[in-house]
Amino acid sequence: MTVQSGRRERKKAATRQKIADTALRLFLERGYDAVGIRDVAAEADVAVTTLFSHFASKEALVFERDEDFELRLARAVTGRAPHEPLIPALRREILALVRHCTADGAAPIWRMIDGSPALRKYEESMRLRHAASLATAIAADLGLPQPTTACRTIARFAIDAHSLAREAADPEAAVDEIFLMIEAAWAVARP
Repeated sequence: MTVQSGRRERKKAATRQKIADTALRLFLERGYDAVGIRDVAAEADVAVTTLFSHFASKEALVFERDEDFELRLARAVTGRAPHEPLIPALRREILALVRHCTADGAAPIWRMIDGSPALRKYEESMRLRHAASLATAIAADLGLPQPTTACRTIARFAIDAHSLAREAADPEAAVDEIFLMIEAAWAVARP
């Protein structure tokens, strides 16, 4: 039975990836606003209902790694080595995510996002959700029942570090500079 479940999960993942890849290709070729959900479904050879079973909205097609991004941030906190300080672990993960988002081929995607009010709004709501999730992970790591202002602030700073560094001329140097400030803020505000 496990084999069938594994095969089913692989097929679902492959379908999801095919839809996301097709959507991104169409968005980049024709423009985000010029492509509808039906266009993506038809090109990916899936039903519209299948598309919506994998993605909640058209915007979600662009940010198809959203859940992975959120999980990676939480794991940077919860999965770090014993006695490893929090901020260096967060810095390492943010740097990896920035490298991914500034890799060759990413620039046209970010231009598309920056040029679309709907995508910018979606990205902002996604960032707020990621910050809340990260704040919860930080609070849990500290044994707190809920995120404090300090936890929420550091989480927001870390999420904003990603956006600021992605837009910088030297993204890695920007991560270093931003995390010096985050480290200082955490040293003062840590619960």
